[in-house]
Amino acid sequence: MSIDILRTADAWWVEKADGAVRITTTATTTAELLADRSAITAAEGTPTPVGDLELVSPVTAPCRVVAQMVNYRSHALDSHLDPDRVPATFFRKASGSISGPFEDIRTPAHVRLLDYEVEIGLVFGAEVPVGTTVTSATLGDYVAGIVITNDVSARDVQLPKTQFYEAKSYPTFTPVGPRLVLLDAAELARFGELRLQTWVNNEIRQDNTVADMIVRPVEALAVLTRFQRLAPGDLLLTGTPGGTALSAPPKPVEISGNLMPAHLKWKTFFKRQAANPKYLHDGDVVTLRVATPDGAIDLGTQRTTVRGA
Repeated sequence: MSIDILRTADAWWVEKADGAVRITTTATTTAELLADRSAITAAEGTPTPVGDLELVSPVTAPCRVVAQMVNYRSHALDSHLDPDRVPATFFRKASGSISGPFEDIRTPAHVRLLDYEVEIGLVFGAEVPVGTTVTSATLGDYVAGIVITNDVSARDVQLPKTQFYEAKSYPTFTPVGPRLVLLDAAELARFGELRLQTWVNNEIRQDNTVADMIVRPVEALAVLTRFQRLAPGDLLLTGTPGGTALSAPPKPVEISGNLMPAHLKWKTFFKRQAANPKYLHDGDVVTLRVATPDGAIDLGTQRTTVRGA
């Protein structure tokens, strides 16, 4: 049965039907908490209303933050890519970008094209050495649980520089939570039923299920573990569905743009993008939700507000 973990600045909590119960533990990091399972299962006491808690990210930094690039068919089509030819591709984010589920997203002064990407984050509970073979049967031995994440992206940094690390690593560019949902093997098998949704100012922008995912976790880890060691508390973002602010220009426009000198190409591209109202602006409220249709697995609702520099 899933266990919903919450975190405040000074404590860890198990969320139950009637409120949150404090966990008696000395753990200060996600890795330490996951190693103290007896404390998690023993949590009892008078429940505290969840609304009274000031929740922070249930994934603590420093940790490794690895992300999959273009991993939903709808996102690939938005980018004019053939979903059947998209390989498992990864990039890193600085763990200093991790922020809480209700913390403001702070826009750097030089960023004009700020984008959202709802993603499911896998949180590892065991060491995964390079060369580890992960199968459907053993995935639960390594993945402890899942969280909502927002892979916030500065597109005007990412695209001309082809610089994912900088564009996605500014402070507050990885809101995480509210819940870290610990899953057993049977629940982890329902991963494909999860629905990811994004609203900006109550307008639905992204709405799709994991069925749209190109490379599922087992297949992704078969590639990632060839070169990347993972440790308890590390976080893997598994991609976003279509519906982000950024989308590729029509094919004829893309072809003509490729014939231009680089500086003119990007000038033209960003002029068009600047007129796109879907990019995030000061005061916008971004709401994310991930759950199965029956609510048996529910990662909660993340709500953040964009603030200018």
